[in-house]
Amino acid sequence: MTSGPEAGEPPSKGGGVFLVTGISAAGKSTVAQALAERLPRSAHVRGDAFRRMVVNGGAGMTPEHDQEAVRQLHLRYRLAATTADLYAEAGFTAVVQDVVLGADLRLFTSLVRSRPLHVVVLAPDRATVERREAARAKTGYGVWTVARLDEALRRDTPRLGLWLDTSAQTPAETVAEILSRAGEAMV
Repeated sequence: MTSGPEAGEPPSKGGGVFLVTGISAAGKSTVAQALAERLPRSAHVRGDAFRRMVVNGGAGMTPEHDQEAVRQLHLRYRLAATTADLYAEAGFTAVVQDVVLGADLRLFTSLVRSRPLHVVVLAPDRATVERREAARAKTGYGVWTVARLDEALRRDTPRLGLWLDTSAQTPAETVAEILSRAGEAMV
């Protein structure tokens, strides 16, 4: 359900973009959906939906960063950024949710033309992510480990936007903090 704007929320006319990122099981899907539900005109753009559209020839990311997998990942980012821009141009606040780590965070922000652009990095501690991953039906790790992705997040990802340790927060608390600190999330 949508509620009116509160202090720190984007204007009700919409038109901006929020990127909600973090490692798998950080809470991106839940938080992005809850954030979109709090905004008057919004769309939830799930970056992984573009990966799932590939019927044959898909190449998943591995720790070795296979060239074809990176090319497909960047295609996914371009598709998500373009979709977000189209929603923003139509007066919606687009809430994009995807795993965007390392130098790719700067790449993704350069692909989004709409402003304001808010970046929110969900960074719960490893133990919390491991608990969440064990409790959910889907698995986001495969050949990756929580430790390896968490290290890539914390060591290699530029400190853009608002970084939140959501280990002890409910999704509603995380959304409230994002909205109250939206100015800090702008890039």
